[in-house]
Amino acid sequence: MSQRRGKLAHDVHVFLLALLAGLPGSLITLVLLWTGGSSPKVSWTLSVLVMGVYLGAAFAVRERVTRPLQTVANLLAALREGDYSVRGRGARRGEDPLGEVFLETNALSETLREQRLGALEAGALLTQVMEEIDVSVLTFDAEGTLKLVNRAGERLLGLPRGHLMNQNAVALGLTDLLEGPVPRRLTRTFAVEGGPYELRRGTFRQGGRPHQLVVLADLRLALREEEREAWRKMVRVLSHEINNSLTPIHSISESLRDSLLQVPRAADWEEDAKVGLGIVARRSEALGRFMSAYARLARLPPPKLAPVEVGPWVQRVAALETRLPVEVRPGPTLSVSADGDQLEQLLINLVRNAVEAARERQGRVWISWTVPSPETVEVWVEDEGPGVADTANLFVPFFTTKPEGSGIGLALSRQIAEAHGGSLRLENRTEGPGCRARLRLPLNGAPTRR
Repeated sequence: MSQRRGKLAHDVHVFLLALLAGLPGSLITLVLLWTGGSSPKVSWTLSVLVMGVYLGAAFAVRERVTRPLQTVANLLAALREGDYSVRGRGARRGEDPLGEVFLETNALSETLREQRLGALEAGALLTQVMEEIDVSVLTFDAEGTLKLVNRAGERLLGLPRGHLMNQNAVALGLTDLLEGPVPRRLTRTFAVEGGPYELRRGTFRQGGRPHQLVVLADLRLALREEEREAWRKMVRVLSHEINNSLTPIHSISESLRDSLLQVPRAADWEEDAKVGLGIVARRSEALGRFMSAYARLARLPPPKLAPVEVGPWVQRVAALETRLPVEVRPGPTLSVSADGDQLEQLLINLVRNAVEAARERQGRVWISWTVPSPETVEVWVEDEGPGVADTANLFVPFFTTKPEGSGIGLALSRQIAEAHGGSLRLENRTEGPGCRARLRLPLNGAPTRR
């Protein structure tokens, strides 16, 4: 029997206890046999029988106790090895403790089997997703050894997976992927032409050891799609505006030509020619203004940054509007680093739109500003006009709902805001009718409050 640290095994203990339990009865039986006057032959026969029963009962007790324990040990060993198909027989609820043990062991096996199946399915799904996405995914262990790479990563590095796995990042020339801040834009070259790339990195543990997950997304496709969409919008707008001018010009030109070729000419042909040529001139001028406005939008110069006090800037722009009083609701005293001329043009556009909207409803217009965070200031231009019905096209160049509008005011304003590292958003007010323009700009420093 196996021993551990000089102690008897559990089955030996059970066997000795069984012998000890039957020893008094067996001794008494043997004493009575040999002192009862029986013949030696009978005494020896009965003695052998008693000892056989005595030892057999001890071995039976030992087997009865240790065999179920061995069965449970085998079940647990199978679970440890990942075999969840084995089951213990005799599992039942009730007053049978051994049946309860088998029942719980079988339930544990079923639970582990379901969990393993779910993990395998999730792992297979994750592997399939990683293989199909166009983003390169690589994982490195604590020593910088490549442990996993997906199909996009193979294409990016230009080597098959068998040559990449278990290679060090230094040997692969990928140490810059494991260092530096993230997320960041990466402009280095790989085996395939592409880039720029967006680099993201995270940590996880596998097998109790730390690993790094590196994700490289090629921004070229996204940038090209945005570029194509911008071109489509530009061509659509240009085609619309040019056709609006060329169609009447073509129609009037045809009419004037027919009038000149007519024999004899109509008595009022000179008057018709003057009117027609006037229309052609006006449409040509309108087309010229449109192209000039487009060129202005495309040639916005980089801002010349200097400190601009928010309060005086807002007061100056509000004073320029004479059609409707513009209320200024003072906020904290602070400054921004910006191009003063461009900011004035931006705010003039917002105030002009707000005043035109408010006059439709005889409403008010006011400007306020606040500091939502220590790094930014928000300037609000609010009106009590009819609000905005469609916010999707507000910043599309040359889109306008006004009969005399150019459609570049808001587009130019947002371009100025973004050139300063800020943003511009228009939304309908929730407190009442009207619209709110929210201009967000970065601050020079912490504001000095009044």
